[in-house]
Amino acid sequence: AKEEKGITIGVLPGNDKENANPYIDIPIVTGMGEARNVIIARSSDAVIAIAGKYGTLSEIAFALRFDVPVVGIATWNINIPILKAKNPKQAVGMQLQKQMKNKSKNL
Repeated sequence: AKEEKGITIGVLPGNDKENANPYIDIPIVTGMGEARNVIIARSSDAVIAIAGKYGTLSEIAFALRFDVPVVGIATWNINIPILKAKNPKQAVGMQLQKQMKNKSKNL
């Protein structure tokens, strides 16, 4: 957007506008960490998600929750597998089993 002479706004997680990247014209500091993702989703007509980690996934989820269109570039595949359980006891057992596997990998 900046390269095409657009005005860019950055909703920053921290308290320092100096942390904005060079493509940001108007930095908005929030001091809210990733809680700012709700503000981003609610304030957007559309979201373009570029790469990213769990913070980007959170932005995508909020945008979809609020019916904001999302386009991704080399980002999350929303069809991520979620294990399915039939009841709470089975769910807890599955999580404990997964944790035990992870612990044994780290030994």
